[in-house]
Amino acid sequence: MATTNDLKNGIVLRLDGGELWTVVEFQHVKPGKGGAFVRTKLKHVLSGKVVDKTFNAGVKVEVANVDKREMQYSYPDGDDFVFMDTETYDMVNVPRATVGSAADYLLENTLATVAFNDGAALYIELPAAVELTVSHTEPGLQGDRSTGGTKPATLETGAEIKVPLFITTGEKVKVDTRTGDYLGRA
Repeated sequence: MATTNDLKNGIVLRLDGGELWTVVEFQHVKPGKGGAFVRTKLKHVLSGKVVDKTFNAGVKVEVANVDKREMQYSYPDGDDFVFMDTETYDMVNVPRATVGSAADYLLENTLATVAFNDGAALYIELPAAVELTVSHTEPGLQGDRSTGGTKPATLETGAEIKVPLFITTGEKVKVDTRTGDYLGRA
């Protein structure tokens, strides 16, 4: 247990019957009249929903123990993804629902940070950008220029992104894992 005076950005709290929330921002406020309070912006660990919550100063809050480990993606196993701990070489199955949209950018041997709470995987953090090969895209037409439009391209993982008209099948491209945007040639 900690108090609201111990809050820091990035700390994970267990509130509202066991739900996990990350502190995005906090501010201690001491008004001229009345008691002090702490104004926070909290992000739900699983859904990503952001809410504003105010606590009275000194109120006890439960801090959740979230263990972040560097892991390497190995292979799919039914509806799970198997990750290997890079330090202990333990294999861990992570459900597809937990991996979420990160599955669009996972190749074998991709390094990712997996967050655990009480032995259960909470979420996966990929690097900000990954390099993937374009497995299929329509050829550009004569007259297409680099400043022109975009066209759909399918990546080797099966994800579909928009790329400039000059990109061809077989090229390696950099993709932003947070937004799915094309960043450039690799």
